[in-house]
Amino acid sequence: MAPATHASEFPSNPDAGKHQINLIRGWPNPSLLPTDLLSSAAQRNLADPSIYIPALQYGADAGYQPLREALATWLSEHYRVERDPERICISGGASQNVACILQSFTDPNVTQAVWCVAPCYHLVFQIFRDAGFEGRLKAFPEDEEGVDIEALEAKLAKFEENPPEVKPRFSDPGQYRKHYRHIIYVVPTCSNPSGKTMSLRRREALVRVARKYDALIICDDVYDFLQWRIDSDPAKVAERLGPNEHPDMLLPRLCDIDLAMGQAENDPEGFGHAVSNGSFSKLVGPGVRTGWLEGSPAFARGLSQTGATQSGGSPSQFCASMMADLVQSGALQERLATTLRPRLQHRHRVLIQAIHKYLAPLGVGIREAGLVDGSVYGGYFVWLTLGPGVSSKLVADAAIAEENLVVGNGTMFQIRGEETCANLNTAVRLTFSYVPEEDLVEGVERLASVLQRVKADPAKYEALNGESDAVKANKYV
Repeated sequence: MAPATHASEFPSNPDAGKHQINLIRGWPNPSLLPTDLLSSAAQRNLADPSIYIPALQYGADAGYQPLREALATWLSEHYRVERDPERICISGGASQNVACILQSFTDPNVTQAVWCVAPCYHLVFQIFRDAGFEGRLKAFPEDEEGVDIEALEAKLAKFEENPPEVKPRFSDPGQYRKHYRHIIYVVPTCSNPSGKTMSLRRREALVRVARKYDALIICDDVYDFLQWRIDSDPAKVAERLGPNEHPDMLLPRLCDIDLAMGQAENDPEGFGHAVSNGSFSKLVGPGVRTGWLEGSPAFARGLSQTGATQSGGSPSQFCASMMADLVQSGALQERLATTLRPRLQHRHRVLIQAIHKYLAPLGVGIREAGLVDGSVYGGYFVWLTLGPGVSSKLVADAAIAEENLVVGNGTMFQIRGEETCANLNTAVRLTFSYVPEEDLVEGVERLASVLQRVKADPAKYEALNGESDAVKANKYV
């Protein structure tokens, strides 16, 4: 049997006569993986029976306690909130945790819809479908401040005017959980794919909307520690992430805003209406499959009662022990400050300079900062707008066929059936975290060449309509 491929793996196109440059893959470059830290942490843990015995056994439902304690300290210091380990539940990574949240806090017969901003991280759609929400994924538009609150509330109000027929519950939430009426999914900071960061007033307004409509906001807060001043020198780094970070990097999470607003009247059990879905995938490596949930203590406890967790014990128990070692010692925080963040900043700068040199003269637009009029950027991605009348789907297909270049066309990031919510067929997502730095520049050069040809003869490319073998092979990836 052939090995399964990840959604970001594209067959190379030898007909193009060039090596493949994959600017869609949202992975860290191998040089960014902290193998030395992981090796040292594993050796220390495996040499100490007081650590390795519990770490290699089934874990507590809420997760490896030393990691919960270490995260509570780190996160409270960073976000300047009260320390409370009871708000934290360890997970098997952000993606798995979305599935667990849906298993525990939704019911297809109670939860009416899942609302996603457009554009949205595309691989999350199948998680929602697998949870029983096929045909009930709804889109609302992004704006310059992250989310169009007026549009979302108007859509929710219209939906509630004529809600679906009430059906019996599919499952009983039990004592420690509840079923929300709606789910809202966002990436508030350094959004995937757009790179935007949600403003403070939008964050507050979104929480108020969630409280009004009994919605749970699932926030993928996976890029918060990967932000930098765009006017700073990546060669000049601090020893660790300091308390004097730029204010744009310290916006409160929606779960903290929700907590600060106090318990909602329609939430007597205190589950809350926003949770932070954190992960070590972008901070250490995707293969560690370890993350955390932070929300109200009631929500964290309820999540720990997910059936798969109770049966298998805490997710990623041994990896969690290594993450605890790295966070407790400060080694991870130091690596973020001295290595990972500066290198990502440098890669971003290389890509931006290439975009200004090769694509800007062709009318391509780019967002320079996460916040409107801000001075901070972060994450893994940049979002390009090709200009009116230029189809990003045609450009992306031609890039594969003619240049062996893989880019994310904007239509990948929209929900099927919700295409009218936002016009994404003039946008392209590029990733700067993965390929060698020289390929960042060459990739932009190749994209510029394709764009010039498509703009010069659009009828030719529309007639081809993705008929090359390379395009067919990648059509639904």
